[in-house]
Amino acid sequence: MQRIVVPGEKINDTPIRIDNTLTDKGGTFACILGIYDEEKKVLVPLEGLWLPRQGDTVIGVVEEDRANMYIINLNAPYKGIALSKFMETELSVGDMVVATVKELEKGGTVMLLRPQGLRGGKLMSVKPSKVPRIIGKSNTMIRQIIDNTGTSITIGLNGVIWLKGGNIDLAADAILRIEEEAHTSGLTERIGRMLSDKKVK
Repeated sequence: MQRIVVPGEKINDTPIRIDNTLTDKGGTFACILGIYDEEKKVLVPLEGLWLPRQGDTVIGVVEEDRANMYIINLNAPYKGIALSKFMETELSVGDMVVATVKELEKGGTVMLLRPQGLRGGKLMSVKPSKVPRIIGKSNTMIRQIIDNTGTSITIGLNGVIWLKGGNIDLAADAILRIEEEAHTSGLTERIGRMLSDKKVK
C-alpha cells in the first residue's frame, strides 16, 4: 500500500533505515513530503511527481496482459489499470498508450479510460511539474515546436511525452531546454530562435 506522508509523520512503529527519514526509539519518521510504500519500505520525494487527477491525459507502456485487464507503467509510483472489456482493440506488452484517468483507487492504482495505442515514434520523460511550461499559455510553446519540426507530439500530464515523425531530435532538444529553463522569462522567444536557427542549419 502507498500513501502520502508529510514531514514529521510516523511511517513505522520501529526504527528502520530508510532514505529521507529520521529514527528514534519511538519509530521512523518522514523528513519530507513524499509517497511511502509500506510493502517496499521506500519513501519517494513528492516534489516533481505527478499526482493523478480525474480527467488527466497520461501516457504509459503496457507492462502486463492479464485475463481481463492491462497493467500500464505510468513512470510514476502508481500503476495504471485498463479493463480489456471496455476496449475496442487489443494491446500487447510493450505497446505505448495514451489514456484518461478515471480515478485513483486505494493502494495507488490508477483506473484508466479509453487507452489507445501509439504506433511508432518514441517516448521521452520530463518532470511533471514542467509540463504546463512545455505546453505554454494557450498551447503557444508546444505549437511552435510542432510547427518548426513537423513532429507529432502528445503530452501526458504524468511527464511522459510521445513524439513521432519530422525532426524528432530537434523537438526533443527544445522540450529538454524548456524543462531546464522553465523558471526563466522570455523562454518562448528563445525557444523560437533556437528552433529557427537549428532548422536552417
